[in-house]
Amino acid sequence: MIDQPKETIRLDKWLWQARFFKSRSLAAGVVSAGKVRVDGTPVSKPARSVSTGDTLTFVKERETKVVRILACGTRRGPATEAQALYEDLTPEPPKPKPGDTRSATPSFDGKGRPTKKHRRNLMSHRDADDPF
Repeated sequence: MIDQPKETIRLDKWLWQARFFKSRSLAAGVVSAGKVRVDGTPVSKPARSVSTGDTLTFVKERETKVVRILACGTRRGPATEAQALYEDLTPEPPKPKPGDTRSATPSFDGKGRPTKKHRRNLMSHRDADDPF
């Protein structure tokens, strides 16, 4: 008894159909840069074939995505159709602990833009010849 061949699709085309990237050329660029892994192996060719059951790991908008392919798809359809193509395995980011006041800009601790006084203090610590 002969098994039917597995349905496969190009990696860049699947990423585009699943709506992770706006264009196929953007998806191909990310793959060519070596920023996509298929089952833990780095891939650098957009034409790499993927099929159901493969696990993809890639970075999109500063967030690491881990997805398992459930279907190859036939077209780039609406978002609901695209979400049926994969299972999201991305781990949730760690929640900040209560009382943790650290922010992305530690010198201002989440208080918004620096005041003129803060700016003058910053400028006084810099070299007077360097305006930037």
